[in-house]
Amino acid sequence: MKLSISNLEQLSGVPIHTIRIWERRYNALEPQRSSGGTRFYTDQDLKRLLNIVSLQQAGIKISQACALSGAQMDAMLEKDLNTSISSNAGHEFYISQLLKDGIEYNELAFSTLLDRCINDYGMLECYTEVMFPLLQRLGLMWRLDHICPAHEHFIAAIVRQKLMTAIGSTPLTEQTGSTWLLFLPEDEGHDIPLLFASFLLRSHGFKVVYLGERVPMTSLKEAQSVVHAENLLFFMVRQRPIGEASDYLSELGKIFGESNIYLAGNSRLINELELPTNVTWFSSISAFKQILSSGNG
Repeated sequence: MKLSISNLEQLSGVPIHTIRIWERRYNALEPQRSSGGTRFYTDQDLKRLLNIVSLQQAGIKISQACALSGAQMDAMLEKDLNTSISSNAGHEFYISQLLKDGIEYNELAFSTLLDRCINDYGMLECYTEVMFPLLQRLGLMWRLDHICPAHEHFIAAIVRQKLMTAIGSTPLTEQTGSTWLLFLPEDEGHDIPLLFASFLLRSHGFKVVYLGERVPMTSLKEAQSVVHAENLLFFMVRQRPIGEASDYLSELGKIFGESNIYLAGNSRLINELELPTNVTWFSSISAFKQILSSGNG
């Protein structure tokens, strides 16, 4: 598949100007040219870029990460893949069997087994110990060419469906707590964690207004002018320049100065940001549960 540099930015979260700097300074990628002279990238370039970002987030200097060969990067990913195996035999059974059924595109087997997992553990434990680790392992496997993107889309679609079913089974009449407005910024498209947050909030009795992915600031303001939510929650997952992320948070904090704003996602990025006074970062599901249990919501 041919990818433009804009495609790389969208899929990796690395800004275009950063990609170009890494190419010039460190030979991170070697784009090809079409017969008309247009530069383009391949799936392998995307995987290499994602690997470089992972290594950088692990504390390796960008110059060192870019100097590694594909084989060296694969060796590091294989190590990560091996360490992703759960120490809990029950959890690992579900992860491995769901992975097998997903790779075979066996919807009936995958869906039935996932229902059994939810029944055995409950949605909270199933998500934190099986669903989320499964999706993380899928990402590693794709970058090692063990699976294709279609596998990840197939599995994510069923996981999303189960979360939506769980949300739909929560009685609306029991939502008497404060209101939460849930959204993803307009450059964020991974909604599964947001769906789980919606389920968790609803199960605690809060009212949830769910806007979903890629919400422009103008739409967010319009929705808030109607619902007057006491709390806003969003995820910032993409890697992006610190200045860009800071500007977004600053604008959000000012526009919604009377609301509590909760943020989760890319811990390496968020940890480097100076958060507005009304923005709280929670780095784990347990931390978010403590916020809900303490009555801060």
